[in-house]
Amino acid sequence: MKNILIAIVVLGIIAFLYFRSNPKVDFKQDTADGIHFQKGNWQQALDLAKKENKVVFLDIYATWCGPCKQLKKYTFTEKSAGDFFNANFVNMALDGEQPEGATLAQKFEIEAYPTLMFVTPEGELITKSPGFRTAPDLINLGQKILDSRK
Repeated sequence: MKNILIAIVVLGIIAFLYFRSNPKVDFKQDTADGIHFQKGNWQQALDLAKKENKVVFLDIYATWCGPCKQLKKYTFTEKSAGDFFNANFVNMALDGEQPEGATLAQKFEIEAYPTLMFVTPEGELITKSPGFRTAPDLINLGQKILDSRK
């Protein structure tokens, strides 16, 4: 009986850790307070960036990628990230395994998912950063981009 109870507890912990590190997310859905990503295509994002005199923040992700899911569920939903990125950037997220995202992943030589990039309105890469970032870390990176453009 004791061994069964221990097995149930261990399986519960494993299930919790799996679902915590591999959350279900809808990559097309934004949260009210978080970062709002453009729903159009890449050219429309560049055109909007030109019109608003902003840099494009581009997230290239894969739907199977654990760190991509964590970014979408935890970092991009934070109010602090939303307030900062929505005010200062044109935000775009593209699946690197779909046609438009794959084309950009090849153009910008993406080697891992997720890769977060900052791109000029003319489509020139400013910088790219692969991997997961917390909201404060992402905001810090965005602030460095803004400071470098002054």
